[in-house]
Amino acid sequence: MKPAIPEFPFTLDRQAIEQLLPHRGPIFACQQLIARGPRTYTATANWPLDNALIQGHFPGYPLVPGVMLIESVTQLAGAGLLSADAYVRSMPGNRIGVLASVRRCAFKRPVLPEQDVTFEITCRQIGADAVQVSAQALVDGVEVAQLETLMVYADRTQLGVAMGGSA
Repeated sequence: MKPAIPEFPFTLDRQAIEQLLPHRGPIFACQQLIARGPRTYTATANWPLDNALIQGHFPGYPLVPGVMLIESVTQLAGAGLLSADAYVRSMPGNRIGVLASVRRCAFKRPVLPEQDVTFEITCRQIGADAVQVSAQALVDGVEVAQLETLMVYADRTQLGVAMGGSA
């Protein structure tokens, strides 16, 4: 049985987010998530200069790849929904959110390693297993990106089998 949803707002630190998501290593930059409501979050991600993904993008002038902003907002939305949304928590099986599509995104300013990126995230259930994720990304209060993705929930066991693992 899953623990009860705490009163809003509540905060998840990096360790609590790791308990919800399987991501590790250089792909995982999530630092904190504040659940303001079941589908509304303020979250932070940060990429250190020694991150392997940063090292090659671009040598001599390191930038956080835009795809990392997309990945992080999807991870953070997934953690938020798994911790705060009663519908997602009630889904059968052991579910995990998976990026299904990038619907729209605009990168307005570069993000440098070691900058904290704050995401203002809103999620909208659009099907039994699908969630639209909309977010604004900010660095020091300045907008660096607008992101809109589609996330679907898959059973972790079935996903493992589809990826060549065992059931």
